[in-house]
Amino acid sequence: MTEFVLFAHILVFVYWLGGDLGAFVSASILVDEKQAPPARLAAAKLVAHIDMAPRMGLIFAFPTGFALALGVGWLSAPGWAAPAAWAGALIWAVMAWMIHLKTGPQGLLKPLDLAIRLAVIAALVLAAGAALAGVIDAPVFIALKYLLLAAAVACGLLIRAALAPFFQVVGALAAGTVTHAQNARVRQALGRVRLIVLVIWALISAAALLGVYTPAL
Repeated sequence: MTEFVLFAHILVFVYWLGGDLGAFVSASILVDEKQAPPARLAAAKLVAHIDMAPRMGLIFAFPTGFALALGVGWLSAPGWAAPAAWAGALIWAVMAWMIHLKTGPQGLLKPLDLAIRLAVIAALVLAAGAALAGVIDAPVFIALKYLLLAAAVACGLLIRAALAPFFQVVGALAAGTVTHAQNARVRQALGRVRLIVLVIWALISAAALLGVYTPAL
């Protein structure tokens, strides 16, 4: 069972990093004014679909890592803790897919998704602080991974805020009313997003490196 969880945890890293790269490249087509509007709209849809891979990576990073840490013996917790983490991640994943597919009560799901992300950030930072302070028994590298994951989730929120002009241009492209000013705003937004994505890559790569060098911590 531990081997399967380790495999799942590695897949989280692969799809998170790879999915971000795919969305990163596809987004450049969307902002290219030399491309025909249908091609740019197709790129926008492609970005939205590809982006679900890193979203799922973010959601399942904790339950796979938590289950792995319990299986190896790095952490101890009640028997219900790991199933609860998996159940919470599955519910969150279903919500994310419903938002992506625009089904269900979108007016409720989007604020709830934001609330979950903020709660996850707070919980990870508190858990890391408690571990580093010796309040709970956890290795240092686990506490550091908590902080890295919290930072990655926070970066995701920054990307969401930066992409506001991006979605405006998608609507304008569909309506055939996109302007040069809108394209310029999207290029600026994409520049900010690229920087944040690079930070996310550094964060999750550092988390993976900590997983490799666990004996030192």
